[in-house]
Amino acid sequence: MIYYLKKSSTYISERLHIGSRNHNQLTMNTTIQDYNNSQNSSDKEICDRLANIIDKNLPDAENKIWHAHPVWFLDGNPIVGYSKLKDSVRLLFWSGQSFDEEKLSNEGSFKAAEFRYTSSEQIIEEDVKRWLEKAREIQWDYKNIVKRKGVLIRLK
Repeated sequence: MIYYLKKSSTYISERLHIGSRNHNQLTMNTTIQDYNNSQNSSDKEICDRLANIIDKNLPDAENKIWHAHPVWFLDGNPIVGYSKLKDSVRLLFWSGQSFDEEKLSNEGSFKAAEFRYTSSEQIIEEDVKRWLEKAREIQWDYKNIVKRKGVLIRLK
């Protein structure tokens, strides 16, 4: 049995699900798996766990490597991603400053917020799930930020 998750042929080839597993269990995008596999073992564990939680909670999101890091998009708008920093793995929510979550730290001059992990044991799935729900509900229009010359408009 095959479940196609998106219309894009590239996306379909990277995200198809084959076999008898539960249909909620998704196969990771191969380019994101390659990114995760390029990390040291403890960072790979963090990246794999984050990718699985994100995929499970945003099954309709497109995901790809964007600016060298895994990023998930809803309707072309970046929602969440992660990246390897020198001493941690950063989970970044593009609209996270609007979530009213004290565990998230502001990042940059726009609306992004982050949480940094140094081990997979620090990942509290309920926190990430709640942040992902807010990421779906609260969105700033990063997709058109260049057109608007750096001005962000709230979409949701």
